Amino acid sequence: MSETTQSGLEKALGRKEMLILAFGAMIGWGWIILAGDWIHEGGPLGAIVAFLGGAFVVGIVAIIYSELAASMPLVGGEHVYSLRALGPIGSFVCTWAIIFGYVTVAAFEAVALPSAMAFIIPGFNAVPLWDIAGEPVYATWVLVGVLGTIGITYLNYIGIRIAAQFQIIMTLIIAFAGVVLISGAITNGHPSPDSAFGAGTAGIFTVVLMTPFMFVGFDVIPQSAEEADVPARTLGLLIILSVGLAALFYIAVIWGSSRALPGSALIDSSLPAAAAMAELYDSPAAGQIMALAGVAGILTSWNAFIIGGSRALFALSESGMIPAPLSKVHPEHNTPSNAILLVGGLSALAPFFGEQMLTWIVNAGGLGIVVAWFIVVVSFLVLRYREPDMDRPYEVPAGPVVGIVGFVTTAIFISLYLPGGQSALLWPYEWLIVLGWCVLGVVLYAFSGETSVETADEVVSRIEALDE
Repeated sequence: MSETTQSGLEKALGRKEMLILAFGAMIGWGWIILAGDWIHEGGPLGAIVAFLGGAFVVGIVAIIYSELAASMPLVGGEHVYSLRALGPIGSFVCTWAIIFGYVTVAAFEAVALPSAMAFIIPGFNAVPLWDIAGEPVYATWVLVGVLGTIGITYLNYIGIRIAAQFQIIMTLIIAFAGVVLISGAITNGHPSPDSAFGAGTAGIFTVVLMTPFMFVGFDVIPQSAEEADVPARTLGLLIILSVGLAALFYIAVIWGSSRALPGSALIDSSLPAAAAMAELYDSPAAGQIMALAGVAGILTSWNAFIIGGSRALFALSESGMIPAPLSKVHPEHNTPSNAILLVGGLSALAPFFGEQMLTWIVNAGGLGIVVAWFIVVVSFLVLRYREPDMDRPYEVPAGPVVGIVGFVTTAIFISLYLPGGQSALLWPYEWLIVLGWCVLGVVLYAFSGETSVETADEVVSRIEALDE
């Protein structure tokens, strides 16, 4: 029988499970559909340079998370760090922002799954129901998306151990496809005809802008830290390692795909990485293998973000900032059952709204993620200044310098989403989604009344007790 935590969750995740949980969260569906864009814009070598740069930038944020996760290994991650540093209001803003990001990614996966099925199964798009923003919504898409949501939600509902085992299996499938792609690129590939650096600096910068959000998911480790049965210092190091592994995977996909087809040909395919695999082995079946790896990527990302989103909701509720039922722990499975059902339920709605609506939601959710990262960096700097003697099993070298770099970097990320930025959100659609989420958060926080302050004080006492 596994040990349970003070919150009633099961302490069931070892080093392997934690690492694969984060790695699987990062390598979702994006790489199989965007590899052609990366190579076309940045060139094979330029795209690799862009991902190395992106890994460095995200690594700065990840290393900051590493110190905080090792110091405060409690459920909720960002919520815990910002609560100790900034108090209830700052913590609520941070946690509500990251939940927004997690929910939008989970919703995207509910549409990405039928999208992958449409590539694998001829004639999959059947029984059109309605159009949203000019995109048809098919009954087959809705059915597969909803059934997929039910399955992933059920896995999480019945236990973190089972969800982690599922994550391992799916990640092995992705790794196998990656090995096959690299083997084909070595034996059957040829040097890319594209310019090594594509469109030059502008093209590389275009790819760099995409990279931070290909690495979203390492922060699932802090969210589920209380369920980890590993030393605190190891927990921090696993975050850094997961980012490094994801970077290696993306670089391998870029290199392997570039040796199969030029970027101009790759972007003409709905699944460029699958097209590259088919070309390398001169076999459509090989392309289907890569498409199946893409499906596995969808499932690993989906699984991880339901875990992360539900734990963040659980932590907010445990602190009295949103309704109490969301901090209920299942008496048999030791999971935050109501929080899992809420994230799963929101995901299940996504297939009904079509692909264009999902683009708006994911773009809006990206702003939530970078806002949360920014507040975590601020929390790191505040704690380094205010609590220099806090117990830090893993301590970031040159912490203040790294913190300042992280502050500037995450501030730049946020600016990209603002009007005039490279990734500026669209008005009215994407901004209305952001504003709607903010209004919902204000209402829930206001509804909690004074309880949020009183209960948050109790949680802070728990956090500080870790130093004793």
